[in-house]
This record gives sequence, structure tokens and C-alpha cells, in this order.
Amino acid sequence: MILHLLVVGELATNCYVLGCPRTHRGLVIDPGGDAPVIIEEIRKLQLNIEKIVLTHGHIDHWAAAGNVVEATGASVAIHTDDAFMLSNPAASLATYLKAGASLRPDVFLREGDTVTAGTLALRVLHTPGHTPGGICLYTPGTVFTGDTLFEGSIGRHDLPGGDLRRLIASIKEKLLVLPDETKVYPGHGSQTTIAGERRYNPYLTEAWD
Repeated sequence: MILHLLVVGELATNCYVLGCPRTHRGLVIDPGGDAPVIIEEIRKLQLNIEKIVLTHGHIDHWAAAGNVVEATGASVAIHTDDAFMLSNPAASLATYLKAGASLRPDVFLREGDTVTAGTLALRVLHTPGHTPGGICLYTPGTVFTGDTLFEGSIGRHDLPGGDLRRLIASIKEKLLVLPDETKVYPGHGSQTTIAGERRYNPYLTEAWD
């Protein structure tokens, strides 16, 4: 799997450019800003981007999506429960970040769906709690967790649609059951592992026990 990380936008969002090394078909996870940087990375990697996948509906994870769509013709995929946020500035936090963007989704994801690009296949894990339609994307050995799980922390639950109990349950039931060696690529901050978060994350130790 081709996997390149770009830290973009004013909130330092992790944008992931993924590709199939055999077919050079690819996808972008959470293009949260700095569209020219993302588009140039796609060009350098010589990828045909087919999909833009949003882990949730907050604008810091999709502010550059419209420009990437224009440059690549990719479709936009988001969980059905967060789709309304793409045209609701209050729900997407665009109002608070003084951004006026809206975006039209093309694909409405649900638990268990598979997002593909060439031989690359990511399974959708519905992990509500940060937002109602938050998702993680899993392929053996790797999980992209958006704002659900971070190194040593968890996503915020005090924003509209947030729910701490649902967030902890999502992490416990969908993420901590993954193999220990699974690499965690979060929406902000550093890479970690499932084993490390199960053992050391102070927000999860009590929930797991």
C-alpha cells in the first residue's frame, strides 16, 4: 500500500493519500486544507484518485475536498449520519472557523461497507461519539481513526452531536478488539498502535477493565 501523510489546514489535520502500487488507483482520507499541497502530492505519486473518504463531517477534515474533486474527479464518501454536516455550517464547525464551504457527498457509507481503490480495500467501522457518523477505516495491520482515537487521548465529545458514552463504546467494541500490532493513524497527532492505546491511554484503561 502506498501511504503518504500530509499535515494540512489551520488545525493540523492528518490527511492521508493512499494508493494501490499495482494499479496506481488511490483515495484521499480527510483533505482538511491546503488543497495545492494535496494535489501536488497526488501528482508526484502518479495516482488516479477515485474517492475522497471523510472520517466525519467537521470542516477541518474536508475543507480542501472541493478542490481535490475538481482536480481529480473523485467521488466524496461519508457516513450517512454525518452527510447533513457538509451543508450545515453550524454542524460542520465552518461557522466557528469562519469558513463558508459546503460539499456534496456522492457515496453514503455504513458499518461494514468496503472502500476500494485497485487492490486496496478499507472496511468501514462506524464509531459514533465524536460525531454521530464518525467512522474508522480498517485494513489488516492498519486503521485510520479520524477523531475517534488519538495517541494517549480520544476525540472531543462536547461538540454538537458528541456523546462520551458512545465514543468509549465505539473504541472499546470496534478498535480495541483489533490485533495488538495494528498501526493507528489518527486524524491529528502521532501514529500509535492498538496495543499501546489499550495499555496506556488514560481515557480507555478504566473502560477496558
